[in-house]
Amino acid sequence: MAGRYEPIDSPDETTLFPYHDLTPPTVATVARARQRIRQHLPETPLVRSEALSEALDADVLLKREDTLPTGAFKVRGGVNLVASIDEEFQDAGLLAASTGNHGQSIAWAGREFDVPVTIGVPEEANAGKVDALEQLGAEVIQHGEDYDEAREHIETLATQRAARYVHSGNEPKLLAGVGTAGLEVLDERPDVDRVFCPVGGGTAAAGYCITLGAMTDAAVVGVQAAGAPAVYRAWNEETLEPLDSVDTIAEGVATRVPFALPTQILQAGLADFRLVSEDEIADAVARLFETDRIVMEGACATAVAAALQAGDELRGETVVLPISGRNIGREKFDRLLAESE
Repeated sequence: MAGRYEPIDSPDETTLFPYHDLTPPTVATVARARQRIRQHLPETPLVRSEALSEALDADVLLKREDTLPTGAFKVRGGVNLVASIDEEFQDAGLLAASTGNHGQSIAWAGREFDVPVTIGVPEEANAGKVDALEQLGAEVIQHGEDYDEAREHIETLATQRAARYVHSGNEPKLLAGVGTAGLEVLDERPDVDRVFCPVGGGTAAAGYCITLGAMTDAAVVGVQAAGAPAVYRAWNEETLEPLDSVDTIAEGVATRVPFALPTQILQAGLADFRLVSEDEIADAVARLFETDRIVMEGACATAVAAALQAGDELRGETVVLPISGRNIGREKFDRLLAESE
């Protein structure tokens, strides 16, 4: 699949919002985003996991995006987008749909730049993430059984309010923002052989494709939960048709609908795409806590699970695993640890 860069001919909700641009960001736009973001966010550490390095006979480096203010990588994109929002939306504000981390990124950036924010979440959303959104000053609307139902409701509301709808994937400025993590890795370790990246909407993996994948020989590998393979199917079959349902403990990757812009970038830039099981995700959450004392979400754990799944393939390589988010509910985290024991 790597090397193709073809548009996907399928209907997409961005037609509702003419300000949505499907032009992929470049290394230059990511570099400009970095200059903007570093005024508001710290760079994140790249640290070696001794336990994973020993287990895989590789040099395994963890990109600690969980150390960012919202506990997840997406705030990079939120800052880059909100910092340059059109003046017409300053008062009407921003609306977004989220299972948590995208919403927190927009809420945090909205507070930073004094722009009102409304976030739509599923009715059964992670309670901790909902509380975090409200603490950041966002209006939270709970609607629907899953992310996609919440998204459809928020799209309608954005049209009614004449507000700026912030899509969680089809936003070049979001992608450029999250891509800054790749430039940080490049500064420290230009010798990376492989990056395993969780894929929900695909923004983080797209960012690594634009940077490390394009500027070095590093292979960027996308990873999804086997119970929510929407983008995996899109990457293989060139379709944006939604799944009927998803079933995974990793709510951060539990989307039924692949997004046009990140999927287009992933088709061109991913060296491989892998699926991991629910047991592998759960075991990875427990394992990284036990060995490195890192609390991570199920979505983040997909990358660790895929590296463990690869096993001997990684012998002698320098491997980066983005620790993309720490915002897991306590009840779920405790259950996964107990099941692991």
